[in-house]
Parts: sequence; C-alpha cells; structure tokens
Amino acid sequence: MDTLKQALSRFVRDEEGATAIEYGLIAALMAAAIVAALALFTPALLARFTNIAALLTP
Repeated sequence: MDTLKQALSRFVRDEEGATAIEYGLIAALMAAAIVAALALFTPALLARFTNIAALLTP
C-alpha cells in the first residue's frame, strides 16, 4: 500500500508534460488570432491588390 501512495504522490507532483501543453495552447491561440485577422483583412487586401493589378495592366 505504501508504494501505491508513493506512486500517486509522484504522479500528482509530476509537471513534465505541463510545459508542452502550455506551448500547445499558446500555439492554438496564436493560430486562432491569425485566422481571425485574415478573415478581417482579406476583403481590404483583395481590393487593394485588385486596384494595383488594374493600374499595372496596359
């Protein structure tokens, strides 16, 4: 029974995978922000590039 307590105690204190999970959450948040920004700015960028293409076309 003592070894079970020790094993559970080690499991509760173990933080080895916490950093990887935190980095994964940060990456997911950054990806969501990039997608939101692209969705917001795409129409304006498309209009700007269309205008530039029209000016460059002879």
